[in-house]
Amino acid sequence: MAGGTGAVRRRRVLYIPGYDPFPPRRYRELYRREAAAQAAISGFRIVVTSGTGPETWRVTAQVEGASVETGIDVLVWSDIVRVSMSPSILATYVQLVRTAWAYLGSGALFRLARLRKGPTIAALYPIAVLLGQLAIGLAAARGLGAVLAASGLPGVGWLGLVVVWPVLAWFRARDRRLFAWYLMHDYAHTASRGGAYPPELEDRLGAFADRIAAALAEDVDEVLVVGHSSGAHLAVSILADLLRSGRVPEDGPALSLLTLGQVVPMVSFLPRANRLRADLWLMAGQGRIPWVDVTAPGDGCAFALCDPVAVSGVAPEPQRWPLVISAAFSHTLSSARWRALRWRFFRLHFQYLCAFDRPRTYDYFRVTAGPLTLGARFAGQPPSPGRIATPLNWFAATMP
Repeated sequence: MAGGTGAVRRRRVLYIPGYDPFPPRRYRELYRREAAAQAAISGFRIVVTSGTGPETWRVTAQVEGASVETGIDVLVWSDIVRVSMSPSILATYVQLVRTAWAYLGSGALFRLARLRKGPTIAALYPIAVLLGQLAIGLAAARGLGAVLAASGLPGVGWLGLVVVWPVLAWFRARDRRLFAWYLMHDYAHTASRGGAYPPELEDRLGAFADRIAAALAEDVDEVLVVGHSSGAHLAVSILADLLRSGRVPEDGPALSLLTLGQVVPMVSFLPRANRLRADLWLMAGQGRIPWVDVTAPGDGCAFALCDPVAVSGVAPEPQRWPLVISAAFSHTLSSARWRALRWRFFRLHFQYLCAFDRPRTYDYFRVTAGPLTLGARFAGQPPSPGRIATPLNWFAATMP
């Protein structure tokens, strides 16, 4: 197939989102909007049309002088995310205690802080905010209790505690601005089994592997797997499973892996993440699947320029992958655009999927809709000079 030469005329993209409770339609609309913006900036043509469902769409592009047809599927696990986001206030605070202990008790948080301060602060942020909201609720309860006690009725001061729950419920209902409750559920889900995947997620990864294996049997030149945020380490595990099971055909289309805004150390630094560490080791040493990892120091939610294999302490010899490169937001976004986005941390975490008004090495739409495989596009590209490869993980076991 043409994918063996690095040329692409037909491509399948399978996108794995991060911990996101929203339906996949938002990713289709994001791609449609941002592809049009990037095409206008870069001078190519992209037409996005609906697919067979809200999680699929088709892309017809003329990029770099070539015509390319791409089908994009979102591999959905938002239902698992929604179930894990407990509606109970009490359960969320129990999650807070368990998650704090998982990272503090294992020492993982202190080692993560030596890699990048941004994601470590992001991990502490929901704990601090939720405890602050609890403190406000208790302060309100104390004030109400004092008023009730001043009424002269005996034993009514304690009734002020009834105000705590409404205060916390009020904060939770407005979390779309703070994202503290959302992040608490995210980190709690990651830490719930000490870094091991929950059974329901393991089952879903198996289904995703089947989807990718089916795509490898299609008449396409490249099957590109894209993992964003928490979806990055899920993508690593899925492709490692396909390699182990011999389901990557020698004569099939090129199979490529692009990870964006990864948070791998948040999982791999936990004591029971043996499975993920084994998958990282395998994917880093194999020669079949090119793997490019893109982060940016401006993204405070990602472990920017941290080689997810090396820092996890499981780098094979020799280590082939990933190629770690920077999206360099401060250079690839105009000064005005950078100023507008700089403090919008969650928006910046999705910038990898968006248009750049000063694109350089990395361009999501050239990668997903352009005429070259991922391996061909980044052939000869050196890793970013700021790449961090110091192994800091105390837990390097890859077997249970």
